[in-house]
Amino acid sequence: MTECKLILGNKTYSSWSLRGWLLARQADLTFEEVVIPLRQPDTRAQILSYSPAGKVPTLIMDGATVWDSLAIAETLAERFPDKGFWPADTRARQRARSVTAEMHSGFQALRGALPMDLSKHYPGHAVSAEVQADIERVCDIWRDCREEFGGGGDFLFGKFGIADAFYAPVVTRFATYDVRLDAVCEAYCAAVTGHPWMKQWAAEAAAETWVIDFD
Repeated sequence: MTECKLILGNKTYSSWSLRGWLLARQADLTFEEVVIPLRQPDTRAQILSYSPAGKVPTLIMDGATVWDSLAIAETLAERFPDKGFWPADTRARQRARSVTAEMHSGFQALRGALPMDLSKHYPGHAVSAEVQADIERVCDIWRDCREEFGGGGDFLFGKFGIADAFYAPVVTRFATYDVRLDAVCEAYCAAVTGHPWMKQWAAEAAAETWVIDFD
């Protein structure tokens, strides 16, 4: 197994870190975790000591530093082609890359209004029209991928892969903010939440003592 170091933010709050961690687990890496509390006076300085971008996650592997979750995803997919990061089918792989890139660069309204927070639950939480539009787009993606490519398992393209890692934080947001979903999307969220890696992440988040109070 390749040994490396993964720089993360708090597991309760850091959506980007969750993506990187899931990818490292899929690669079957043996890695040291460095968890840096977010929104502290020295947070940026601590992260900069590992990453020139000052962002998490950052993967240090074989003496090379890779930052940004999408760069980490592509690096691991290239390094470990047998781990099924992208679908084997060409059309499915094209769609997986498209929906992953869309999540990576989009959904700003959802991100801003519904921050990831595994420690909270807000029953009946109201959202703006802009946030609802983002929610509907996410659900459209999930339904389309499941219908066209999901026949081989419970995830977007059947088996768990990069696309699922990128949408996993949204699954947690929908649970935290009590977003109402149809049967297909509920089943997908249940599959993600029930994945052993997600259960481990949630348990370790619950054991954290850092608290961020979102306004």
